[in-house]
Amino acid sequence: MIERIRTDFFSWMFMIAVILLFVQVIFFDWHSLFLLLLFTGCIFYGRKRLHDNRGKFLFGVGWVGIIITMINMAAFKFLLFVILIYFVYLFLKSKKEPNLLSPTVKETDPNRIMNRPLHKRTTLLKNMLFGKQTTDQIYEWDDINIQAGIGDTIIDLSNTILPNCESVISIRHFVGNIQILVPYDIEISINHSAMAGRAQIFQHQEPRLLNETVAFRTEGYEDSKQRMKIITSMVAGNLEVKHI
Repeated sequence: MIERIRTDFFSWMFMIAVILLFVQVIFFDWHSLFLLLLFTGCIFYGRKRLHDNRGKFLFGVGWVGIIITMINMAAFKFLLFVILIYFVYLFLKSKKEPNLLSPTVKETDPNRIMNRPLHKRTTLLKNMLFGKQTTDQIYEWDDINIQAGIGDTIIDLSNTILPNCESVISIRHFVGNIQILVPYDIEISINHSAMAGRAQIFQHQEPRLLNETVAFRTEGYEDSKQRMKIITSMVAGNLEVKHI
């Protein structure tokens, strides 16, 4: 019960900081509001023209301008202070209640390990700071493990053939949206974490996620040969998993 109260307290503090940020921009700081609108326009204009240098330049200028403008606002500094206090709280808690792991050591032949061949593989998706990634063509399946800065990621599982085992998608996002298109005959397990955003998993909706982790699993996941484990995390953005 006490733990739930502490978690709710920090969640409310985070929400209050966000509200103060919007109140300051809308009612007291018209200069910052004008700059935010200007830089937002640069982002939308540049995003539509990322294929040329001018679009990339405006897209980058827009995000840099928004970040600098928000850093100079008092409400944003309060928001950073709340986040800092929260992570300090988590750190102190981990020190008081450390997780003790007892690994099982299995003896192996060191010569056999050193002589095993190691092959470098080409990954389907890459880590990107800005931009959009999508699997819009037929591809050979390989487990996905990527990090993305600002942008959208779209993965269409109907364009590949999944193996008869558990496949994995792991995506860590800063700001943006993640969309995963799943064929009807594939069972899935989802673990999603977000500081702020929403999630839609098939027919189920989570309209407001604020520093939360949600997990879902289809009914036949354990018994299915073709199954997909999806692990996603983001600071701000939306997750959509739907059938195709």
